[in-house]
Amino acid sequence: MFRKPPGPVVCNGSYLQEQSNGKLPSKCKTKAAEGDKVVLKKKVTLLRGISIIIGTIIGAGIFISPKGILQNTGSVGMSLTVWTFCGILSLFGALCYAELGTSIKKSGGHYTYILEAFGPLPAFVRVWVELLVIRPAATAVISLAFGRYMLEPFFIQCEIPDLAIKLITAMGITIVMVLNSMSVSWSARIQIFLTFCKLAAILIIIVPGVMQLIKGETQHFKDAFVGNAASVKGLPLAFYSGMYAYSGWFYLNFVTEEVENPERNVPLAICTSMVIVTVGYVLTNVAYFTTISPEDLLASQAVAVTFAERLLGSFSLAVPIFVALSCFGSMNGGIFAVSRMFYVASREGHLPEILSMIHVRKHTPLPAVIVLHPLTMIMLFSSDLYSLLNFLSFARWLFIGLAVAGMIYLRYKRPEMPRPFKVPLFIPALFSFTCLFMVALSLYADPVNTGIGFAITLTGVPAYYLFIIWDKKPTWFRRLLDKTTLTLQIILEVVPSEGSATS
Repeated sequence: MFRKPPGPVVCNGSYLQEQSNGKLPSKCKTKAAEGDKVVLKKKVTLLRGISIIIGTIIGAGIFISPKGILQNTGSVGMSLTVWTFCGILSLFGALCYAELGTSIKKSGGHYTYILEAFGPLPAFVRVWVELLVIRPAATAVISLAFGRYMLEPFFIQCEIPDLAIKLITAMGITIVMVLNSMSVSWSARIQIFLTFCKLAAILIIIVPGVMQLIKGETQHFKDAFVGNAASVKGLPLAFYSGMYAYSGWFYLNFVTEEVENPERNVPLAICTSMVIVTVGYVLTNVAYFTTISPEDLLASQAVAVTFAERLLGSFSLAVPIFVALSCFGSMNGGIFAVSRMFYVASREGHLPEILSMIHVRKHTPLPAVIVLHPLTMIMLFSSDLYSLLNFLSFARWLFIGLAVAGMIYLRYKRPEMPRPFKVPLFIPALFSFTCLFMVALSLYADPVNTGIGFAITLTGVPAYYLFIIWDKKPTWFRRLLDKTTLTLQIILEVVPSEGSATS
């Protein structure tokens, strides 16, 4: 079904670099229109990079249900400590990815770094499970939140029909896919706008909270560490919830080839974004506790709405709209970034060739974007959507931990590799240990679901040998695949990329 990838070519310490010009191996080099190469353009500026990271990290959780940490820590003080610690630890992970992104200047994120360090099999398994299950399920989940909160103001007094939510959700998914297929610039501009909307929503909560503190509303902070003692099992679960809330800091590394001056902008965007998000998350939780007691926060179905109703009156009706915009930003940023993983995996021969092709005029990876549409729609109308996501929640941390461990391995295997940005060794060591700890926690807390997810992930191993290694496929199958690729090329108006992104 897929092309067999070319064998490893090692030059200047890089699996991914060809001997002559440092480009990813490509099966075919087709000439574009005269005077203009068909490649992804370098259109991700520093501001756009920051908006991709912040816009994908901040979803609905901080506004609706930031109670997982409080529930498992048992006190206000300990919950704020966990929020802060998880932000710092996520910054450590982001710094590791800043080093990886500046030393391996290729898009693809986790996939590319695992491929570079450990070879094609684990990299294929990563992209296999991401394409078939994780990304469609994750997109469907955040999109369902978008659909629900878009309709919330129109169904104040009654329950929102499930079909209506799914129809609005399907419309939102389609709009995001079309937007990312039509223009990199416009999807980036909208991401910037949505990021400012998210930050404005957070400020709408923080500013009244600070005013409450000035007025002396600190009763919920007295004896902040007194409460239900955190259990041995509860504290790791609180930690798990916190790390999940900060996840998304790695998305800029999926589009490294499209970043202007990546040596400067990748580390700067990552560090700036993580500081903003960490400060924003901690201050938002502080603001909540100036008005809402820990008991009320745990009982609330939508914490930001409860906060706004108590302090902002009728303005609380705007909160669902802000939440919907926040979800839309996460959808847009996630699809923009992950489509580049599929694009690079195809270019490396691990996915069908059509996914590495670019629209001749719009210069977008059109097939890599729209391949997610039917898969996400299937997930959207699947009754087992949340189960699938729970099954595979461990996979994210397993492969991120593997990528960061690969960074340590590359330090010793390829010491001559250029590293414009370099972090102290204890940072990747601590972070990769944390990821492995979270995988172990998944096994401990929910061995059945994690075991099922592990089994789903391992289906990538036989798939790799069937689709990639086995090269004696029937002639009729090869002809069918070639005809299908050619037909899709004509319909979608796409051609093979001519290499790395250009300005």
